[in-house]
Amino acid sequence: MSSLDRPDDFETRREHLRELSDEALHARFWHLVQGIVEPLVEEARTHTSPGIERSVLLRMGFTSAEAKQLIDGMQEQGLLGHGAGHLLLQLAKRNNLTVREAGEALLQGDYWGELQP
Repeated sequence: MSSLDRPDDFETRREHLRELSDEALHARFWHLVQGIVEPLVEEARTHTSPGIERSVLLRMGFTSAEAKQLIDGMQEQGLLGHGAGHLLLQLAKRNNLTVREAGEALLQGDYWGELQP
């Protein structure tokens, strides 16, 4: 049998679904989708990487070089898992700065001791 000669087993495969109504099929579909997607959502929620955090800072208006320096500093302090954007935002709020000003202060070497999740 070649790969093009696939036996038609649709009726066999759908046997356990035959008695389900459209609503039941719909509910079953979304239940299965949730089972597939849920671990992915949890993984995305609990894990990050320097590349992801760098892209967050780029979207916050920092240059690539600035973002790299900030990410490296946050990673050295073991804080990157809390999110670079979140850390900058919290630092800015605590010190009545804009996010840009908070990032620039970190780049100057200030406030590193105040970074906290």
